[in-house]
Amino acid sequence: MIIPVRCFTCGRVIGHLYEEYARRTEAGESAEKVLDDLKLERYCCRRMLITHVELIDEVMPFT
Repeated sequence: MIIPVRCFTCGRVIGHLYEEYARRTEAGESAEKVLDDLKLERYCCRRMLITHVELIDEVMPFT
């Protein structure tokens, strides 16, 4: 639904990076390059952004 504020595994704050990640990957940049530019080196933090699915638009009609 909403990107977690912290990585579930290591606890690093990553919530503020999602908007830039989404914007740049939608523009056509590779996810690897964007994550490297955002200085996300740990695979657990990279996983949090790569696997996030934005579902808020689908859930809102049911609230």
